[in-house]
Amino acid sequence: MSKTALITGASSGIGEATAKRLAREPEVELVLVARREDRLRDLADSLPCRATYLAVDVTDADAPERIRAHVAEHHERLTLLVNNAGGAWRGAFAEGGWENVHRHMELNFEAVLRLTEALLPLLRDAAPSAIVNVASTAGRVSRARTGAYSASKFALIGWSDSLFAEEKPHGVHVGLVLPGFVKTEGFPATELREKALTRWIVSSPEKVAEAIVETGLRGKAERYVPRPYALAAIVRILAPGLVRRVLTGGAASALTTSTATETRAD
Repeated sequence: MSKTALITGASSGIGEATAKRLAREPEVELVLVARREDRLRDLADSLPCRATYLAVDVTDADAPERIRAHVAEHHERLTLLVNNAGGAWRGAFAEGGWENVHRHMELNFEAVLRLTEALLPLLRDAAPSAIVNVASTAGRVSRARTGAYSASKFALIGWSDSLFAEEKPHGVHVGLVLPGFVKTEGFPATELREKALTRWIVSSPEKVAEAIVETGLRGKAERYVPRPYALAAIVRILAPGLVRRVLTGGAASALTTSTATETRAD
């Protein structure tokens, strides 16, 4: 039976890589969602499967209904929702305050909830189906100047665990993907990739896309990318004092500086 996957933030980075990876699956159709119509059109034309697209900002008030209507008009069913669109704006709380937290929550958490709410009936009707929420290792371990971003991803992770329990009886699997540093358009990670000591911690969009396939189509609960990042979450629970000392040291300061240019990823 054919599968239809909807990917937000599909115009570049992890979303684009996920579209290309899913296009290799048998009998798949794709729905590409992002803000940049030209990028979506070019991507849809390049894929070896049927792909439709909708240019929309997922934070717009009418975005969930527009996306739901597009799926209903152009596709018979929806079997996979990949909530990938997101963004990060670095800054201390004393600098950005509530406003910076708010814009993170609006894009990284609230937009995901609103879209999932609109599409959940379609996913239930097509069960077995799946939702993959692209969170972050920062949703387990937070560093200086990333508190607003981490707060949105902590919220996404907590909600996803609850949604998994609620939707399992309805045949809708909910998976989590938690990337660490990933080289994308908004986050080139140039400084990290140039140093042998930190090069290994930067992954690629293609590896994250593979993790999305594992959680969305193969039923995995969650995947860290790269996998060793799971150790950071474990140590955070077992030795929180140690983690705080490490994350206020010189190496952590260098990591914070190197990520200052990250913005929206859709």
